[in-house]
Amino acid sequence: MSTAPPPSGVSPEPIASPEAAVESSAIAKLFAVLLAGEYAAFYRLIDESRMAPDVRSKIAIARMAASEIGHFDILAEQIAAHGLDPAAAVERYRSVFDQYHQVTTPKTWYEALVKAYVGDGLAADFYTEAAGALPADAQAVVASVMAETSNSRFAREQVAAAVAANPSLRSPLTLWGRRLLGEAVTHAQWVLAAEEEVADLLFAGTASLQGVASFFDTIAEEHGKRMSDLGLG
Repeated sequence: MSTAPPPSGVSPEPIASPEAAVESSAIAKLFAVLLAGEYAAFYRLIDESRMAPDVRSKIAIARMAASEIGHFDILAEQIAAHGLDPAAAVERYRSVFDQYHQVTTPKTWYEALVKAYVGDGLAADFYTEAAGALPADAQAVVASVMAETSNSRFAREQVAAAVAANPSLRSPLTLWGRRLLGEAVTHAQWVLAAEEEVADLLFAGTASLQGVASFFDTIAEEHGKRMSDLGLG
């Protein structure tokens, strides 16, 4: 039985290749991970803003939180376009971010500021490194959410000024910053180990261990520069 041709001027729908379907699934999962991260970051910023000593600081943290929810909305729209439920995506991955925040709960306002600034930067670095492995349309989405929140600059300025005024803060805050990096890398590796499609998407074409090591080496290098901006080692 012959198949009737499509109406004049109408092109048949392209059939996605198996490779394209796998890539689309991996991108959707990557976006879902990032979505859960934005969700967790928003609520943690709100929680940790309670330590803010004045209204100006509370406003600055609130602006950072607003930026996170803006990023959340961009990613949620993309996830829905891939046929996934954003709320279900958050539920799937939120535990790993909850664990990260539980082991990096700040005890002082300056620890909270370092976490806000470093956490914002680590997210931006991860997005930047991941973007290079993505197709152009997915890169455009990542570009819209990967920039450091401009409001995090207030955290850098406050910490740098405090360390300059009281050098005894430098050592404990430096150790705190190193802990934040270590925990972030550990939890990111858990996600990559659990989601092979995402790991393959990010590190295709490289020896996996070498690719992962290079990825995190770059993030650690950028973290070091950001710690220097804070006046920390």
